[in-house]
Amino acid sequence: MSSDGSDTLSLFPLSHGVFPDGQLRLQIFEPRYLDLIKRCHRNQAPFGVVWLKQGREVQTPGDSLDFYATGCLAHIRSYTEVQPALLQIICQGGLRFDLLSSSVGSYGVWQGQVSYLPADTEQAVPAVHQIHADRLGRAIAQAQDLGMEDRLPWFAPYRLDDAGWLANRYAEVLPLESALKVALLAETDPLLRLDQVMQALPPSS
Repeated sequence: MSSDGSDTLSLFPLSHGVFPDGQLRLQIFEPRYLDLIKRCHRNQAPFGVVWLKQGREVQTPGDSLDFYATGCLAHIRSYTEVQPALLQIICQGGLRFDLLSSSVGSYGVWQGQVSYLPADTEQAVPAVHQIHADRLGRAIAQAQDLGMEDRLPWFAPYRLDDAGWLANRYAEVLPLESALKVALLAETDPLLRLDQVMQALPPSS
């Protein structure tokens, strides 16, 4: 990290990104990303996940890519080499960042100059949203009772009493437009983010 608080990251553009403490499962087969993920795993270093505003995850010649301005670090938690040219990884979201600039680097992997956003401060879930924390808690308890906790799309500890953690878990799974998801990711007030997420819930939820 430089003296001004910025950093340079290798970027992994996706149509659906990750939130802090979120779970991201990826199959890696493109040569440029195989090299990136192997280096990150070897060095125990994260990479940056950015949402695609324009373009596709698997690029073809002539594709033009554009990214949203806020992304999130991804830390590799599980790494499986299925074949020499196929990796399966499970990542956990880390710090959010603002993408200041980006350019294509070695082997076609994008590099980004980023500035990190502060981690959420712990805030209690307001009473009006407790029903949503309880719903998530029941899903976790049911999976535990069935011996299927490892299939949950969340990592323990389950911080059901923390507004930012709860907001992020709902924001990940709701069928929202990418622009709205990125706006939620960029929101630095966890209570406001939770309010915004719950406003986006379908009426029957």
